[in-house]
Amino acid sequence: MAYLFNTPEDQSQMLAAIGVESLEDLFASVPPDLRLSEPLDLPSALSELELVQHVTGLAARNGSSVDRVCFLGGGSYDHFVPAVVDSLASRGEFYTSYTPYQPEVSQGNLQAMFEYQTMVCQLTGLDVSNASLYDGGSATIEAVLMALNATRREGKVVTSRSLHPEYREIMKTYLANLSTELVTVDAAEGRTDLSALAAAVDSQTACVVIGHPNFFGALESMGEVARIAHEAGALLIQVFDPISLGLLKRPGDWGADIAVAEGQSLGSPMSFGGPYLGLMACRESFVRRLPGRIAGQTTDRRGRRCWVLTLQTREQHIRRAKATSNICTNQGLIALRAAIYLAAMGPHGLRETAELCLQKAHYAQQKLTAASRYQLAFAQPTFKEFVVRDSRSDVAHLLSQAERRGWLAGIPLERWYPELHDCFLVAVTEKRTREQIEGWADCLCSDLEDVPF
Repeated sequence: MAYLFNTPEDQSQMLAAIGVESLEDLFASVPPDLRLSEPLDLPSALSELELVQHVTGLAARNGSSVDRVCFLGGGSYDHFVPAVVDSLASRGEFYTSYTPYQPEVSQGNLQAMFEYQTMVCQLTGLDVSNASLYDGGSATIEAVLMALNATRREGKVVTSRSLHPEYREIMKTYLANLSTELVTVDAAEGRTDLSALAAAVDSQTACVVIGHPNFFGALESMGEVARIAHEAGALLIQVFDPISLGLLKRPGDWGADIAVAEGQSLGSPMSFGGPYLGLMACRESFVRRLPGRIAGQTTDRRGRRCWVLTLQTREQHIRRAKATSNICTNQGLIALRAAIYLAAMGPHGLRETAELCLQKAHYAQQKLTAASRYQLAFAQPTFKEFVVRDSRSDVAHLLSQAERRGWLAGIPLERWYPELHDCFLVAVTEKRTREQIEGWADCLCSDLEDVPF
């Protein structure tokens, strides 16, 4: 069971329940000569993350099974999940409840939705958020369909090769039987070619879809992207990394009209690929085109604060032809985890997490590229992910052998980018320690031979 500390308020309630006023009164029956007279000679306190890492290291010394050290990214990340997230999200009233679609959904679930929406709006700098979507990829295409509806332009959707390749495949699938053309501009240097983007965007373009940070971990020139989109009358859709907003400018501050993200990094484990969470926020002028549901705050007939489903523009609630979406899974439990995580971390905690990711990723770059075998594939500023080029060009064998030694060292990129057959994507989160980063670099720089599992 995860450890949760008790607060002074918790202690006061427990003392009152047993009929004493203070901790000193509680131990009054213990003779003074048997009480501890001097402070214990203990090291300074550890943070929750440091304590988990320390105990995991002790367990490894006993020969117990421990997870491989993870440097994988590409949309799913090994971020730390505070114990409070599991503790609260596992309560029966949340954990066992049916995903609520109906207007008569309970006040507890409605309040959780409302608080989640509020924090997503604060995170993105936009006006309104829905009560979550299926995952980052489905949120991206929902934003595109929303833009087509809002602009009444069906000619073209423009994106970049730097956007997550699986998100681009989802967009391609959805648009295949529509009259809308999906135009993908080049990103040969690791981020979007702005001249190619400007040439592709015209009066028939409904929206421009850009990831920032992008799939390669690089930061895009979002100010220029926003200018190009808006001068043509197109909407700007930004796909973002929630953790990056602890440091980077918010989508709304760049001028994004719609912002979407994969919310797994907000308090959910990697879990072999799911269930995950789609975040979506937009400007208030598009609120009636926002897919899914929106919980709102009001007062009941006695004047007490309460919550309601304010908008429900799904096909189960209104005429099929008028629905904005047919998405039938909003991942309410994962959204609850995200809300608990954001509330627990707060702005300062999110910034500290982002700073740790940035600093540790750059330290990992330095350690690995110190060997002549490896170079950074792109000379672009990055956040927590980066692309490494292996001069020996045997990336699949390299990563396979590293995994046999206990390192999930990166993701080969040839599957999506044939020209990057000698490259792999690395992600470094706040969980990675100096020892782990140095061990990962030493492993990749050694002569890897076949070793048994």
